Amino acid sequence: MLKPMNIEATDTGKTHRWGVLVVEDDSRARAFFEASVQRSGSLFWLGSAGTVHEALAWMAQTTIIPDVLLVDLGMPDGSGLDVIREAVARFPGCEPLVISVFGDEENVLASIEAGAVGYIHKDAAPEDIAQTIVEMKAGASPISPMIARRVLAKYRSLQLAGTLAAAPPEAALGNTTTAPSLLSAREHEVLTLIARGFSYAEIARLKGLSVHTVQTHIKNLYGKLAVHSKSEAVFEATRLGLLSHPG
Repeated sequence: MLKPMNIEATDTGKTHRWGVLVVEDDSRARAFFEASVQRSGSLFWLGSAGTVHEALAWMAQTTIIPDVLLVDLGMPDGSGLDVIREAVARFPGCEPLVISVFGDEENVLASIEAGAVGYIHKDAAPEDIAQTIVEMKAGASPISPMIARRVLAKYRSLQLAGTLAAAPPEAALGNTTTAPSLLSAREHEVLTLIARGFSYAEIARLKGLSVHTVQTHIKNLYGKLAVHSKSEAVFEATRLGLLSHPG
């Protein structure tokens, strides 16, 4: 249910305070965020919404421009990305901060592209979320270390792709010397067999390894390629010139 905005809190007096709107479907999380905001002398609580529909309705009827949007991505009736886009379009000065259980680079990059200024994983949420918001309004871009690592891994893969694209044709096509620089010899062997359609058990039998060892190699190459599935790994490795196009 939509919680009405705190009208009394709009009387900011001599000290400027930032208005915070929270979009979060978990009632305990909402209560935690509200308590943190209410304790801060630099912030005031505008209200909260538990669905995308409620959030969009709030923004459509409010007479107070929110300074901060604290938003989850996984909502029962859609994605918090839609709320971010609407908030940024309707209130150019509003700064969205994502707090979500989703930590994959796809959601992180999509949030940033939509207008998010920060991204915090719920497993690493600070005890004093109000202080994080205040720091963000002071110019910081809060991001959880685990999220930052994944974004950097994605950036490195894109940077490598750009390097390969700028290389001479013979380096991009027939030259396989780039494989060892990114993947180990064993990881490259495993990836090649994945591209040919072999299962984990078949790869283990062919290479004289345990299934667990094969899974470890796959997990490592997933991290190096910044992907989350076999099909993504094959596509990314082919795009980077680490594999020939499967035929």
